[in-house]
Amino acid sequence: MAKAPRTGPYICGIDAALDVVSGKWKGLILWELDAHRVRRFAELRRGLPGVSEKMLTQHLREMEEDGLVHREVYAEVPPRVEYSLTESGRALNQALAPLGAWGTERMRREGFTTVDMPETSHG
Repeated sequence: MAKAPRTGPYICGIDAALDVVSGKWKGLILWELDAHRVRRFAELRRGLPGVSEKMLTQHLREMEEDGLVHREVYAEVPPRVEYSLTESGRALNQALAPLGAWGTERMRREGFTTVDMPETSHG
């Protein structure tokens, strides 16, 4: 069953913002697209270890509906589809930067480890 569109009513701005980034992978999709500007589906999957094809597809569709991600389909054989952040997606990613800094400090303070990423994914 499809999730209802995210249209409120909301308690506050934080509530409205968290509504569009809810889900384990959306923040990471924002980060991946910000780091690489344009990604094809398979590149996104490689950059997000552990995400299923179904979940990535669902999150990308929701993020497109919310105006965060642009999906460009090229009329080629085989078809080529590329994803990038919209202006709104870039603004949201910038707004999340302090949260990321807080998380990085928490990982350092608590001694948490990070996922080992293939060198070809980020750099």
